[in-house]
This record gives sequence, C-alpha cells and structure tokens, in this order.
Amino acid sequence: MHVGWHTVASASQQDEDDPMEFGFVVPWGDAADIAAMAVVAEQHGWDGLFVWEGIYGVDAWVSLAAAAVGTSTLRLGTLLTPVSRRKPWELAGQVATLDRLTNGRVTLSIGLGAPNTGFANFGEQTDRHTRAELLDEGMSIMCGLWTGKPVAFDGNHYQVTPSDFPAITHVVQQPRPPVWCVGALTSEKSMQRALSWDGLLPQVVDNGSARQATLEELSAAMPAIRSAVGTRHYDIIVEGSIQEHSPAAWADTGATWWIESLWDAMHGPDAIAASFDRLGEGPPRLA
Repeated sequence: MHVGWHTVASASQQDEDDPMEFGFVVPWGDAADIAAMAVVAEQHGWDGLFVWEGIYGVDAWVSLAAAAVGTSTLRLGTLLTPVSRRKPWELAGQVATLDRLTNGRVTLSIGLGAPNTGFANFGEQTDRHTRAELLDEGMSIMCGLWTGKPVAFDGNHYQVTPSDFPAITHVVQQPRPPVWCVGALTSEKSMQRALSWDGLLPQVVDNGSARQATLEELSAAMPAIRSAVGTRHYDIIVEGSIQEHSPAAWADTGATWWIESLWDAMHGPDAIAASFDRLGEGPPRLA
C-alpha cells in the first residue's frame, strides 16, 4: 500500500462515537416508489437511503427530493454521481436545494463512473484521465458555489467568472454537505483524492475493471488510511448483501457505513417489492 497518502479535508459532520450506520441503495424504482421506500426505511430504523444516477432514466435528485418530503431523520444521497458528465453549477444547485429541503440530510457520493453504462452512446467523455480532471475541477467549482460567494475559476475544462445574479446559494451543512469519494486502494492519486473528502468507497481495479475491495484488501489498507486522516472522523463505506457478507466483520475492519444492496433483484420478477420487503426487515445487526 502507499503510505504517503495525505489529506487536507475538514472534519466530517458525524460524531466520532457513532456506531456503524446502515443504508440501503435502491436497485430500481420510480420517484414515487423511492419516496415510499424512504418512509419505510425511516420507520424501520435504517440510517440512509441512496439512489444511483444513470445517464437516462429516473432522475436521482427528483427522487431524493420526493423521499425528503416524507422523512425527517433519514440521510439521503447518491451512490454514485459521475461528476464528469454533470455541469458543476447545476449539480451544486441540486445538492444545495436538497440539503436545505432536508435540513442537512444529504450526502453526495462521487466517482469517475462506469463508462460501460452508456457514456459513449450519449457522447460522454470516456477517457479516464479526462474524467478525473473534470471531477476535480467540477468539485472545486461546487465547493466555491456552496460558500454563497461569487466564484471565479480558470481550469483546463471549465472557466467561471463571478456573477452577482441573485440565487439562494447557502447550504445547511457546513462547510458543505459531506462528500464520499471512490478511491482505488493501489492508486496514490486516486486515494489522495478520496482522502481529501469525507468518506471512502474502497475499490480495486482488476484488468481494467473496478470492483469493491475485499475485506482483506480493505484491512490491509486501513493503517495507511488511518495515518492519512488522523483524528478527524472519516467514513468508510462498503456495500453488500447480508445473504453473502457479514457487516460485523466489515465494522471490525473499520467500515462505518454498510449499504445493503439487492442488485440481483433488477433481474427478478419485482425489484420494487423486493426492496420494500428488505427495508421492512430492518437493518442488519452487528451482534
């Protein structure tokens, strides 16, 4: 592992003493379905509900706004948002609007995205290096906008000059909503990016394809991660199914969020019903 990882991020919003938290990522559903799932999730003790952001389909941010209306404590966010194909100022406005609507319950998950989900079909950037530049520049612009002050930015891909056009720009969570970022454990640059934010979605690249790190791979990386983040709270987010994995084992390794996933349900008879059934069972237990 690369022990030279470093970070300059501010502290996360969460309490250091919080136990592992439990979220659910919706495999499939329209906005009304997701809004109803959020109510069930909150009633049954889940800590968060997340949606994926596709190129075309059910809009993630409309769905999360619908989920916000019927909930009061549930954290809501994306898993994940490919920033390279979004206009940073529009994404910043969506996140800020949802942050205000939820009174500070939004989390933004970011990464380069998976090009095989239709990037080339719609003319989106597929080059990995370029997508990384777009992500970094886009996030710099977004963080500037969330301060509520006019933003100037001159990058390789984006140029922004200050505007005094009236807008509601503030965010509830300060200095900004928490950001979880994909980090490839064996890539110094990728890990430096992820560790500069508030949480890590640990991945490993095998033969050009990314996958979630195994328990053993994350365990091996944890000493370097802890050294990099120091005493500040930093989330480690892992995803899986309790039918196949043990959340307690991940918690022992240092993971702070378990995201329950039912991706196979997308190919089943009724993914929406399967989601409601799983949410109704409540989150896993560590003991």
